[in-house]
Amino acid sequence: MEIIGEMNPGWNLGNTMEAINWRTSIPPIDENYGVGTETHWQSVKTSKQIIEFVKQQGFKAVRIPCNWMCGHIIDPQTHTIDPAWILRVKEVVKYCTDIGLYVVLNDHYDGGWLERSFDNITEDNVKEKETVMKNIWTQIATEFDEFDEHLLFAGLNEPDVDNQAKTNVLLRYEQAFIDAVRATGGNNAKRVLIVQGPSTDIDKTYSYMNSLPKDVVEGKLMLEVHYYSPWQFCGMEKDEDWGKMFYYWGSMNHSGGSPQRYGSQYEEAYMERQLDKMYSKFVEKGIPVIIGEYGANWRIVDENQTLHNQSIWFFYERINSLAAQRGMAAFAWDINYCNRPSMTIINRALKTIYNSYMMQGIKEAVTNIRQLNTIGMEECLDIYDLQGRKVEPGNGITPYKRGVYLQPGKAMLVK
Repeated sequence: MEIIGEMNPGWNLGNTMEAINWRTSIPPIDENYGVGTETHWQSVKTSKQIIEFVKQQGFKAVRIPCNWMCGHIIDPQTHTIDPAWILRVKEVVKYCTDIGLYVVLNDHYDGGWLERSFDNITEDNVKEKETVMKNIWTQIATEFDEFDEHLLFAGLNEPDVDNQAKTNVLLRYEQAFIDAVRATGGNNAKRVLIVQGPSTDIDKTYSYMNSLPKDVVEGKLMLEVHYYSPWQFCGMEKDEDWGKMFYYWGSMNHSGGSPQRYGSQYEEAYMERQLDKMYSKFVEKGIPVIIGEYGANWRIVDENQTLHNQSIWFFYERINSLAAQRGMAAFAWDINYCNRPSMTIINRALKTIYNSYMMQGIKEAVTNIRQLNTIGMEECLDIYDLQGRKVEPGNGITPYKRGVYLQPGKAMLVK
């Protein structure tokens, strides 16, 4: 819970360490395509200078989506990861931790070897996947044990789970991940680990994730969900029979745009309700939550470009503000595709801001939080929540809800 306040805002090194060019419709598993895959989906090799630029923008944490099974296996029988690939990933992690950034390193889609396997949850298949999961994460944990608490491991990315039976299997896979990491000892014995909700979808996680895997260490697990709602605004790239792209988001951004180009029911009030679900079910009970990915496509629109730009700004401001107010950390998705539509914030080749609307939205949220952090800090003995409201004591046993609070001499305190 304490680390969450130090991780906001977060940024994704997207389309980079998880990239690979496959020659068939099914991605290759247990093959080795080498370290060159880093630039298969975007053209810039990650450098120390790029990560330093990321930090200069105010980001506190970097999520590194990463492939291991898909394109980086040198021995299919033992699922041995290419040492050269591990060395390169370690180099990128070190760029971040050397300058004080937190890092979330995961096993991303990875060809879907596990994340798309939930149509087959027979006992034999599940046991086989558990064994491979332990094998892969034992190697990763052993190789990255030298890093301190600034490195967090995330077992998966977006496991394709849509019911309780599949969620129960997901918990087994996540248990295998936790057990493998803890068994390697050293720094991994107490490292913060992150497990994913079903499909990292808020509604499915709220419905089906009624427990977390067991851990031998108390208070070292986080839960991950993603936020791309509504998809018509966030990710849809062309009008479909079932609906049109939304250009506008936020109640303030309706005037001047066609009603069919925004969805009022999925705007800031909806976002607040969704995050409240994670707060009430997990954060309030002492289980930290990260929004491992969020984003919205910046488009060239044929109606009101200014209104669309304002909508992008407001979406990024709201997700960061509302997450922080609920004690969560949010990580912007960024793919280094400097064209439209895209969710790109930073031009890595030029080390400049490509999308100022996204960046300004994030910075506005951070500025508001920091301003609240200084309210009466020197003189005032009261405690405030992140909306600037004085917190009144309760029954003397549990005086405050779990969340992030402001207290004299402390910037952000998670109760």
